[in-house]
Amino acid sequence: MTQPSSLPPLTPQFCFSTTVLRDFLRLSRGSIDDTITQNLNALATPSRAGFDPTSTARLGSRPAARQIDIESCQAFKDQVLFPSWQSRSDVLSYCTLVATSPDPDDPEVTLREAEKEKNRERVVDERLDPYSARFFPREARTEQLAAILRQEMGVENIVRARTWGIVKERCGDIENSWEDALARWRKLYTAS
Repeated sequence: MTQPSSLPPLTPQFCFSTTVLRDFLRLSRGSIDDTITQNLNALATPSRAGFDPTSTARLGSRPAARQIDIESCQAFKDQVLFPSWQSRSDVLSYCTLVATSPDPDDPEVTLREAEKEKNRERVVDERLDPYSARFFPREARTEQLAAILRQEMGVENIVRARTWGIVKERCGDIENSWEDALARWRKLYTAS
């Protein structure tokens, strides 16, 4: 069975290093969600009757993806899928907290302040150049991180909905949404 994504050490530096943050999310999604069909196929037990040579002589449509054993599906969800989703949720939640907190270590704070002061001193004649009054200050790194996290949360919701649709189809789950299933798993496995 595929191994779930492990939680990286959570530090503000991890979050502000957006390449590392996005790589973690990309690799986690790639190993579990992007390969969900292959992961579920690995759970399917081979045919018990063996190969039937007459099956190649028959014309017809390809059979639909077969259902997977309920216990195997539940074990995959409980041991691989939901722990991976939870580790990504933990990373996104922690980094959101970092993005909404003041950043005393921002290396560009003095540069931004100098730009704002310079803009206040400018004399602009909008009759000569109507665009000269525009001023686009640099974003703080917390604001940049917040924008990236909004994008990644949107991606995460799309990926989880797609993955859950395949899991429901192959495992015959009756739970309506991935949110409900993940909430149920959290109550059972993270209550300790």
